[in-house]
Amino acid sequence: MKKFEVNQEEVLELIDLVVRRTMNMDFTWNWSCGVAFYGISKAWEVTKNQEYIDFLVKWVDEYLELGLPSLMVNSCAMGHTMLTLHEATGDQKYLDLALMKAEYLRKDAIRFGEGVFQHTVSSKNDFPEQAWADTLFMAAYFLLRLGFKLDKKEYIDDALNQFYWHEEYLQDTKTNLFYHAWDNVRGDHLSGIYWGRANAWAAYTMAQAHKMLNPFMPMWMQLGGALGDQLSSLVRLQSPDGLWRTVLNDETSYEETSASAGIAAALTIYAHPLHQNYMAKAYEGIRANIDDDGSVRNVSAGTAVMYSADDYKVISKKRVQGWGQGLTLAYLVALIQNTEVVSAI
Repeated sequence: MKKFEVNQEEVLELIDLVVRRTMNMDFTWNWSCGVAFYGISKAWEVTKNQEYIDFLVKWVDEYLELGLPSLMVNSCAMGHTMLTLHEATGDQKYLDLALMKAEYLRKDAIRFGEGVFQHTVSSKNDFPEQAWADTLFMAAYFLLRLGFKLDKKEYIDDALNQFYWHEEYLQDTKTNLFYHAWDNVRGDHLSGIYWGRANAWAAYTMAQAHKMLNPFMPMWMQLGGALGDQLSSLVRLQSPDGLWRTVLNDETSYEETSASAGIAAALTIYAHPLHQNYMAKAYEGIRANIDDDGSVRNVSAGTAVMYSADDYKVISKKRVQGWGQGLTLAYLVALIQNTEVVSAI
């Protein structure tokens, strides 16, 4: 098996294209922005391009003058950007904003069961006792990053508790795929769909979290096992074009780029030696969905837990979306940051 090779110069050019297209999108302080700006933040990590930081600082500071919206799980995704801005500028106000979001999660976010975050998209009780895979990116991964940054054990423990219970509730023990959601009141997975982007949220955040932990932490083995099993199933569902479908196990559903980017990033970070061919196919498929202007195409719109597989299959993929831009950037950056897996040419 040939080792996966990419042209690093081409990847860096794609990163810049996608960043600049993302800069020309109008966002509000919410999850779409949080994922998009996470991607720009990751791009800064590998390029140190000051333009990226200057853009984020200007955008965030202008928004702060207007006033922030009510806190909720989804908007905590913006905490990722605050961590990067604090690292890049040293300005305490960005760390304070991250801490404000963390304290909301710790003290005020709605929970159920064993302290599991209920997924919320507003300041209301949106989905009573429902756990969604999205929360792993928006809240758990952010809280874990902040916990390690500040060496705050209570943040780390809470974040890992979220990973533990989201895996317990959402990962199917037969297929090893993740369901979109769990309803603790009904005691089921609602429509029981293996949604592509849900699996991307789970795979990407588990891959990043696993790298942050050490083998002497019990959750290191837990996350590694869950991720390894999930990726073993996902590579066998990759389409001939190198992508993954919006309903993973339904060949009549469309190929979806944001899910594909998140899954491909996880494959790159996890770095199983026998996944080289899948990684190479994924790169070709994702690159084919990046327009010359940096627009990432074929990204499904915001998606609630739908009633049926057919409902997922008709979600529009017409528009450029922040999460498509951000997850694609996360993937492209993973190619640069994991050179022990990906050979640069």
